[in-house]
Amino acid sequence: MSATSDAPAPPKIASLRPVPMLIFGSRWLQLPLYVGLIIAQGVYVVLFIKELWHLFAHAFDFSEQQIMLAVLGLIDVVMISNLLVMVIVGGYETFVSRLNLQGHPDEPEWLSHVNASVLKIKLAMAIIGISSIHLLRTFIEAGALTSGKTNYTETGVMWQTIIHTVFILSAIGIALVDKLSNASIEGAKQSAGHH
Repeated sequence: MSATSDAPAPPKIASLRPVPMLIFGSRWLQLPLYVGLIIAQGVYVVLFIKELWHLFAHAFDFSEQQIMLAVLGLIDVVMISNLLVMVIVGGYETFVSRLNLQGHPDEPEWLSHVNASVLKIKLAMAIIGISSIHLLRTFIEAGALTSGKTNYTETGVMWQTIIHTVFILSAIGIALVDKLSNASIEGAKQSAGHH
């Protein structure tokens, strides 16, 4: 036998009727949205460099608290950038098309098991992290509330704390619903396997 006849034939792709093909193809309309997020990430890189330069230029002028606030601002930019990467890579992989990164040395560990549920939980955790940085900055500056040398008010600090708590409760709710949903799917699979 020849080497060409031993090679397995590529799997046939079922052709879709026009309406299902249009509906399924509509996922590509999201591509400009992900490209826009990549551009937004470029803007965050510029912002990071600007903030880093500002910190460097005033390293000898700033107080320890001002340096800490500037560093927290840098961390905030990095965490938002990480959130953007998760949305861009995970969203594209989940909703548009496979990236086919299997075996690539830089493939993110979390991408191998990404789906809509995992993406929701990861995004909720990233938002909580970003909110935590903002709340920490607020608490650091809140020490100056009595002196009036801050942009924050007691009511503003209270609402920021309440909103952060709501983010945490929402993430717990999302994780709980996801766990219950997965448990019911597993239960249905097990009961179907016994019949």
